[in-house]
Amino acid sequence: MSTPHLTPLELFQQADVIVKTIIVLLAAASLASWGVIADKLLRFAALRRNAAAWTRLVAGQRTLGRLAEALGRQPHDPFARVYHAIADEWHASHQHGLHTGGTGRDGVKERINRVGQIASNGEIEGLQKGLQVLATIGSVAPFVGLFGTVWGIMNAFQGIAASNNTSLAVVAPGIAEALFATALGLVAAIPATVAFNRIAGDLNHYAGRLATLVGLVEVQLSRQLETGEPLPDLPDTAHVHAARTEAALAAQGA
Repeated sequence: MSTPHLTPLELFQQADVIVKTIIVLLAAASLASWGVIADKLLRFAALRRNAAAWTRLVAGQRTLGRLAEALGRQPHDPFARVYHAIADEWHASHQHGLHTGGTGRDGVKERINRVGQIASNGEIEGLQKGLQVLATIGSVAPFVGLFGTVWGIMNAFQGIAASNNTSLAVVAPGIAEALFATALGLVAAIPATVAFNRIAGDLNHYAGRLATLVGLVEVQLSRQLETGEPLPDLPDTAHVHAARTEAALAAQGA
């Protein structure tokens, strides 16, 4: 005689309301984590390619003209926004005549360094969005699944007591439903935890690349400050400002 096999859908249908709710929550958490995983992996792959291109460009020339033109075509790249913040400070210092004299040049260098650090930190914080979702799912999902298992086993034993029948055929479906919740908890938690570690490593690596790029730009600017060579404007400045204004208005509306 063959043993009946219950599909995941049948296990879900036979579960009580509490276990069903837990299963739905875990399935939603798993989908959310995979959405974050796909977005972050694609995003960091593109950022790594761009960072490598920017590094080759800024390290292979003595002026920032070509780099400014290339960044103008990628206004939403984090390094483009950092460079734009540095360029704004550079031009503001020159417009106010703060770059004249030894003390003035030192002040410009210090302000550029601080602006680069502040802008870089802001970009890294923006890239961290979504990691909290993975961390939460990775740590909480197993316990949510375990709660569903405990609840389901309690119901199974109550059914045994009510029917006064200890046959395995009576006990097995209820226990299977309960264990299904634990399995879903692990299915949601394991990819989220693995992806969190991978993406956190990618974020740290990109933060290092961004710091290197900012340092290279600061070296170029320090040289141009000493020689008096002007820094070229970003070609797509208006587009960058429009994007920033749009984002600010959307944030205020939210």
